Amino acid sequence: AERHQQPPRQGPQAPLRRPVALTGRAATTRLAFKSTHKLRAAADFDRVRAGGRRFGNALFSVQSLPNDLGHARLGMAVSLRTAGTAVRRNRIRRCVRESFRLQQHLLPPADLFVSARSAAREATGPEMLASLERLWRQLREP
Repeated sequence: AERHQQPPRQGPQAPLRRPVALTGRAATTRLAFKSTHKLRAAADFDRVRAGGRRFGNALFSVQSLPNDLGHARLGMAVSLRTAGTAVRRNRIRRCVRESFRLQQHLLPPADLFVSARSAAREATGPEMLASLERLWRQLREP
């Protein structure tokens, strides 16, 4: 059985492309989402959920608790029951991370816990980013 294969490419190879952010803007180091900006420990999640300020909208709820680190940290929960398939859950998580990455320099030093609501399952990327933008604005107001 003879297989049809394309001939090898000739000439210079195309340069590797850098990934583009969900918003269409290129990622910069200044706006990177570093591991120090992530809530990781269960105790941190529990502390924020127990004593944090709560607010939300149709797509997301946010709990916020001030910290002494000098920068905001993000933790999130997107449940199977809320979002459905793994593809949908991961898409929601990517939108939350991207929105936080772009806004982190404007946010007060606080630990943030974001959870998705069931309406986020069918929301488009721009709708989720706009929803999170409104929540970050509420967080900046005293």
